[in-house]
Order: sequence, then structure tokens, then C-alpha cells
Amino acid sequence: MSSLEVTARGAAADAISTHVPVLVDDRVASRIFAQDADLWGAAAHEEASKRLSWVGLSRTSRPLLGEIAALREELRGDGVSRIVLCGMGGSSLAPEVICATAGVDIVVLDSSSPDVVRRAVSTDLKKSAVVVSSKSGSTVETDSQRRAFESAFTQAGIDPTTRIIVVTDPGSPLDAEARAAGYRVINADPDVGGRYSALTAFGLVPSGLAGADVGALLDDAELVADLLAADEEGNPALRLGAAMAGTKPLRDKLVLVDAGTENVGFGAWAEQLIAESTGKDGKGILPVVADGEAPTHTYADANVVRLIATGDGDEGDDGDLTERHPDSIAAEQPGPADETPEDHTGDSGSLVTVGGSLGAQFLLWEVATAVAGRLLGINPFDQPDVESAKKAARGLLDQAGSSVEEPAFVDGSVEVRTLGGDWLGGASSLPSAVSALLGELDESSGYVAVMAYLDRETDAELEQVARSLFDHTGRPVTFGWGPRFLHSTGQYHKGGPANGVFIQITAEPSEDLAVPGREFTFGEFIAAQAGGDAQVLAEHGRPVLRLHLTDHGRGLGQVQSALSTSGA
Repeated sequence: MSSLEVTARGAAADAISTHVPVLVDDRVASRIFAQDADLWGAAAHEEASKRLSWVGLSRTSRPLLGEIAALREELRGDGVSRIVLCGMGGSSLAPEVICATAGVDIVVLDSSSPDVVRRAVSTDLKKSAVVVSSKSGSTVETDSQRRAFESAFTQAGIDPTTRIIVVTDPGSPLDAEARAAGYRVINADPDVGGRYSALTAFGLVPSGLAGADVGALLDDAELVADLLAADEEGNPALRLGAAMAGTKPLRDKLVLVDAGTENVGFGAWAEQLIAESTGKDGKGILPVVADGEAPTHTYADANVVRLIATGDGDEGDDGDLTERHPDSIAAEQPGPADETPEDHTGDSGSLVTVGGSLGAQFLLWEVATAVAGRLLGINPFDQPDVESAKKAARGLLDQAGSSVEEPAFVDGSVEVRTLGGDWLGGASSLPSAVSALLGELDESSGYVAVMAYLDRETDAELEQVARSLFDHTGRPVTFGWGPRFLHSTGQYHKGGPANGVFIQITAEPSEDLAVPGREFTFGEFIAAQAGGDAQVLAEHGRPVLRLHLTDHGRGLGQVQSALSTSGA
């Protein structure tokens, strides 16, 4: 198998046959690499003109390698063996995948939960260095986390300027403030958006400091750059982009199945790239991360993407496919590319197989997503509804929680609230409220989103409810940890097709934590983020079931039971 390969069957193969020749004739691939901002229409020109430098990062990021290596040795000489990353969205997801794939440890702090933040700032502080990543330099989550670490280092008698490294765009508020305070600052390319920034300083600095071979990522991307820039029908990015966004009718769900890829957690990175880039103007592709045993039923509005190990090609078998965010359709035994399979549902199926090294796949999926944006007729570089949720959260934070609505009812340790329409009916228990929400689900095109503003480490088993909901509804179910998903799938939720129903889970922290130098606490902040998210969803007419745990352990058990049995 070559360093990159994209093969397809069924509806995805038909989309490739239809669209790739046109994309080649329009020179879309070479124009992307020439940074042609006109590819996505006049309305997207201004944003696209300052968001296309990612095509050349395999070369332009090279000067970072020496600086990262020197800084790593300096920190190791000071006894640092633990790297913590404070970042959101693309600033955190790429390093998490890079480090997991390389088998090196990194602590990713992308939560506002006071319990999560407290654990991060109180663990092995004397052995820790912190990378604070914020493209805009004004991300409230990251600023709050930085303040917590500054205070913790100071209280431990450690000069925070020797342990905190700032990654931000040149000229950002954080750039100026950090330099003035004596922090080490590494600037990222300002002409690259956050979700396309895997091969910028945002992806490379924390990963390299943790011990990953980030030079190899750049090497792998450079090896495939000419292939992905070629106006040829064999271009893997054109094929993948056409398969993603060119099926007729549009299969607007993209199920990402880990079929043995060595790129650990890659689906989560691809999820934020695709969802935030395409989910707007009432359009979009909903990515659903899955693996494991195949379900016994499927749905017809999905493409399945098998992420395979480099060198696997079309050989071997699929094994069992069990869903993590469980919307996998049964993947057929692989055969020659572009054949149409038969599956047990009678649907002709739509299967894409993708393989390649991590650096190469970063670039592949970025180009393919930009191509998909052109086919969908949207701007793949903006995120208008992410900003609207941030604004709503700030408004609630200013009101110090005074606007939190009364619960519709309380069931045990769970307060039940509803937004987005009068759909609750006569429900008066948690299971009946879940059933009422699922009654709003479009059986042919809808999806369920579970959004947990909890601790993704200690509450990890909650993710299993997604499989149960899928089995009950037969529709796609996604699971996102808040607030991290606000910087990825949160854009799709609000700007994409209006066919989702939403379950939001929040909880009282075991103990709140002040944000040093601010008038709000972490507990107030995450509550405002959840409230702002729900508010904007409701304003877009999306049904939202808000479940607040007044007792974390008991309430979580109630929610798991209700979500695992409703509709059975």
C-alpha cells in the first residue's frame, strides 16, 4: 500500500466517479495548494484568504523543530517529566492524537470543571511544565486554566515563567501579555485556523515537549503534499472529499470506524475538523466515531469510513466492529475498490477505506474537508455558531447564574429541564422525559447528541449510553464531553441540519474552585457554558433535555439507567 490510499464502494464510489473528474477539470487540488481563496465563493473569500497556510506547513514548520528539542532538554534538566496542555478544540485534539500514537504521556486539560482543573494543578507540580495554547489569545477556558497554574506554581515556590510556555498567534492579547510578564512565547502561523493547525506550533510544541517525534509528522506530510496537490483522478483527497460530500442523495452522516489504524484516537480529531468545518447554513456532514462489534441494523444516510493500519490495503478481514459512539454500519469484507457491496439491510451501502501515516492523514483530511466544503457550497473556515454559544455563556456568566430556569420536575437526584419547544407532554419521570425527547427524533434523518459537562476520566463509562440509545432508536448517536465539544461538534449542532435532539448532562462539583483574578469560579463558568450552549440550541429550535445531577453518584446512575432503557 502507498503512504496514502482511499478506496470506495457503493454510493461513495459513485460519488467519486461523478465528482472527481469535475474537480480535476476545475483544478481544485492545485488551487487549494496555491491558496486560492475564491474556491468557496465570494462570501468565503475574506476568511479563506487568511486560512490557507496549512497547505505548506510540512516545510514552514521546520524551524520549530530545533526550538522544541532545545526546550525539551532544558525542561528535562530542570526535572520536568510531565507535560500539561491547556487548550481547546484543535489546540488540544491534535496533540492528544499525536502523543497517543507515539506512545508518550501528555495531560490534556480542556475542561472548565473545577474537579478536573483541581486534579491537574495538584498532581506532580514540581515535575510539571504547562503549554498554554490559544490562537486568539482570548479563550476564556485557557486563560482560566493558565491562571490556576500560575497560582499553583507560585504557591509551590516555583517561578511560573520557568514552567509555562505560551503558544499563540503573533499580536494576540496573550502574546503581548505573556511576553511582558517574562513567559516564553512561541508564535504559530496566524494564517491557519485552529482545526487545521495540527502541524503548526499548536500541534507540534506540546507533542514534541512530551517526547513525540514531530519531525516525522512533517516528513510524512511532505511526502504526500505533491500527490494531494495534483489535479489527477487518483488524488486521494479529491476521492475522499467527493465520497464525503458528493453522494446522491447526500449521505450526511460519516461513521468513522477504527479498523486497526495505528493512529490512536484519530477519529476524535477528524470529528472536530469535519463537524466544525461543514456544519453551517443548515448543511453539513455529521461525523460519528465508532469501533468494535457491528450493530444488527443500519441506516441508509451514512457513509462508513474504515481507518486501517498503514500497509493493510484491501487485505485481511474486518473482524468485529463495536461502536464507541455507536453508529457503525456493518462493514463488508474488503474487496476491489469501487465495487458495490450488498449488506443485510438491502441498502447498497457506502464504504470508504482510508490508510496512511499520521502526518500524511492530517493533510489528507484537511484537503478532503476543504473539497467537501466546496461541494456542499459552504465556507469550511468559519465557525459562526461557536461564537454565538460563547457570547451566550458570557451573558449568563455576567448574570452569575440568576437566569437558570426552574426545573420542570425533579426525579430523585436529577433536576429535569427542557428547552426548544413544548415537547415534554405529561412526562413526570426521568425515563418518560427521555422517551418524550426521543419522540421528537426524525426516524429517517435525525440524530441524538449526548453532551456531558462532566469529568471524562472518572465518568468515562457514561459513554456507553450512546450504544444503548443507538440500539433503541436505530439512529446516529454522538457523545461529547463538555466544554471541549463546543469547539468542534458544537458548531454542527447549531449550524448544521435541524434534525438533532440533545441530551445535556451537568452536575454539582464536589468542590468549587476560584479562578484567580476573576470574579467567577470554575463551577460558575462551566455552568454558564452549558447554559449558553442549551440557550443557543433552543433559539435554533433544537429540542434540549437538560439533566442536572444534584448528587453526582446517585444522579449519574439514574441517568445511565434512563438512557440505557428508554425506548426498549
